[in-house]
Amino acid sequence: MSSAAPFLLSPKQVEELVVKSDSTAVSLLDSTWFMPNSSRNAKQEFLSRRIDGSQFLDLDEVASSHELGLKHMMPGKRAFARACEQLGISPSTHVIIYDSHGVFSSPRALFMFRSFGHEKSSIIDGGLPRWVDEGLPLETAAPSQPKPATYAMPEFKGNAIRSYEQIVSNSQFDPSTNAQSELVLDARPKGRYTGNDPEPRPGLSSGHIPHSFSLTFNLFLQKHKTKDGQEYSTFLPPADIKRALDAAVGPAEADKIIRGERPVVASCGSGMTAGVLWLGLQLLGVKRVGLYDESWTGYAMRPTSQIQKSL
Repeated sequence: MSSAAPFLLSPKQVEELVVKSDSTAVSLLDSTWFMPNSSRNAKQEFLSRRIDGSQFLDLDEVASSHELGLKHMMPGKRAFARACEQLGISPSTHVIIYDSHGVFSSPRALFMFRSFGHEKSSIIDGGLPRWVDEGLPLETAAPSQPKPATYAMPEFKGNAIRSYEQIVSNSQFDPSTNAQSELVLDARPKGRYTGNDPEPRPGLSSGHIPHSFSLTFNLFLQKHKTKDGQEYSTFLPPADIKRALDAAVGPAEADKIIRGERPVVASCGSGMTAGVLWLGLQLLGVKRVGLYDESWTGYAMRPTSQIQKSL
């Protein structure tokens, strides 16, 4: 559908691309999303200020409905194509995604585009805070409406998403004794994985899927502070991401993952920060990595799920 673009771009690289391109060649998307217990409103913040020419990508709106009422599930092909058309995106557009955390929800949006074969897509590493900190301009007037585009029905990469049934089946096998099982990496904070800390969603048990591994998403990230004291994140260099993977699953398993001998599945609370693990693994060249779309919320909501708690 489109030639591959770098996964990560700096603000300066984005500025250069926008200056050199015509208005239809690049599309900037703000995909900011906040946890359900946050008082912040991503759409309102976008309307108040944004990178010039940006559109807002609501990951809860461009999504499939779910029997458990889960948000931001992967949309169907038709819904994805229709959203692209409304955002002025064609198959040849270079889609550049950012969020107001630095790196948080933008990798999930990138995962969606790449899963539908839109390889000409990137995120701004450091997002809106880094853009501002580097002195690049913002737009505060009402956002302009994009010119609708045409987007042919895309093909979805069938191995991108794992279902509940696939996760349950895989959880019955110990990867230390079964070379064919997939390694599930849990991006939630360690306390929620062990069951010591509560989930942010009321009434939902913490704990973890049997035989899964804890790999908190921020272990792939480094923190920075803007000149006015705002904290934001960027990805660590690949060598440091590899060290975090080694620490989580062991160097031998990490090497198997990178060589493509061990497939992996990223999971988190609701399918959002699992995208950070997915993208971090892409930066290491990992090809066999999927995402459990429902993640922990869908798993723990089902009374038949086996939940493990450990120190």
